[in-house]
Formats: sequence, C-alpha cells, structure tokens
Amino acid sequence: MDTKTQLNESMKDAMKSGDEVRKRTVRMVLAAIKQVEVDKQAPVEDLAIVALIQKEIKNRREAVEEAKKANRPDLVNDNEAEIKVLEVFLPKAMPAEELRALVQAAIAETGASAPTEMGKVMKIVMPKVAGRAPNDMISSTVKELLTK
Repeated sequence: MDTKTQLNESMKDAMKSGDEVRKRTVRMVLAAIKQVEVDKQAPVEDLAIVALIQKEIKNRREAVEEAKKANRPDLVNDNEAEIKVLEVFLPKAMPAEELRALVQAAIAETGASAPTEMGKVMKIVMPKVAGRAPNDMISSTVKELLTK
C-alpha cells in the first residue's frame, strides 16, 4: 500500500475514533501533498511524499526546540504527539552502519577524496537511501568520511 493510501486510511480511522491529533496531523500532510500535486499538475510519487513527511517532522522538531526556549510545555507536547503520528508513515529507518557502508561504496565508486566532492557522493547515495535516513544524517556521514 502506498503512503498516500495509508494516509487516507489513517484519516478515516482517526475520524471514526475521534483521535483529534492524528486527524489534524494527517489532514495537514494530505493538504501539503495536494498542494504539491496542484503546483506540479501531476500526482506525487511515494518518495516525494516520504520527503514531505520528513520535512514536516523536521519542522515540528524545530518547533519543539522553540517551545522549550519559550517555556511552553503545551506546545512541546502537541508537536511531539504530531511527530509520533508522522513517524508511523516513514519507512523503517536505515541503521547507521548500513548508511556508512553505502557512503563508503559511493566514495569508492566516484573516487571522491575531499569534502568539495561531496555532491558527487550525495548524488549516488540519495536514491539508494530513499527516505530511510534524514538528509542531515546522510550529509554529515558523507562529510565525515571525506575529511578522513
């Protein structure tokens, strides 16, 4: 079952069960997907939906940090609850060791030896990871292995 179908099913379940947090969060993601579809005038691929969900999670993590600074535990709890709802729709996370092995293979394949060649490595690694690891984790792993 593709991610968009899962989101729609989850929305229906949330409406039936009265789960306001899940309903609100899933509705927001579906609206973002719809906006991208309208902008592109084409259906959104599953990988793009996963990237969109990751972006929403990142936004909420930033909101949690801001809420902590502002001493707003209510906002912290709301955003953390939304993060838990969104994480259900992400593919199983890639272990750090597996990511490291992929990056090392990509470095060997491209012959990259300096951080300035990070783009070449990222171009090969990103399709293989396919939303199973956050982009910042991927880039930091690439940077770390290229600076050795």
